[in-house]
Amino acid sequence: MTGTAVWATRETPAGPFTAVVDADGYVLASGWTASVDELLALVHPALAPSGITGGDLGTVGDAVDRYHDGDLSVIDDVPVRQRSGPYREHAWDVLRTVPAGAPVTYTGYAEKTGRPAAVRAAAGACAHNAAALFVPCHRVLRSDGTLGGFRYGLAVKRWLLEHESADLRLT
Repeated sequence: MTGTAVWATRETPAGPFTAVVDADGYVLASGWTASVDELLALVHPALAPSGITGGDLGTVGDAVDRYHDGDLSVIDDVPVRQRSGPYREHAWDVLRTVPAGAPVTYTGYAEKTGRPAAVRAAAGACAHNAAALFVPCHRVLRSDGTLGGFRYGLAVKRWLLEHESADLRLT
C-alpha cells in the first residue's frame, strides 16, 4: 500500500490504546499498547503504509474516547482494513456483528460464520485480528465461559466485558 498512515496513543481506563489509521481513515491496527511498532507488525504486508507519522486520529480517536466513556456502539461503523484468506476475512466481518454485552463462545462464533465445525479457524481469526476493539475479539469466550486468551492481557479483556455489561447507554 502506498501513503502515510497516522498513529496516536490515547489513555483509557483499560490502559494505553494505540491505533494506526490509513490515509482513507481506515483502521489498519489497534489495541491496548503504547507501542506503534507492535501494531505495525500485525498489518498485512499488502496494507503496510509507506510511511507513518504521529498525529490526530480524527473520527477514529473520537470513537475510542466515546467507547471508553460508555457509547458502546460508536465503534460499530468505524472502517477497518485487514487482509487474510477468505474465511478469516469473513470471520472478522461476522465478529463485528456480535453486540456489546452479548459475548459468544468460540463454538457460537464458528456457527455465526456459517461453519460450525470451524472452531479452530474462528479462534485463529481472533488471534490474528489486528484491529482490536473495532473487530471485537474480546467478545469471544471459551465454551465454559472463561475468558480464554487475549493479545492485550486478560485484565484488559475482563475490563472490556465488564464495561460492556453495564448499561452505560441509558441517558
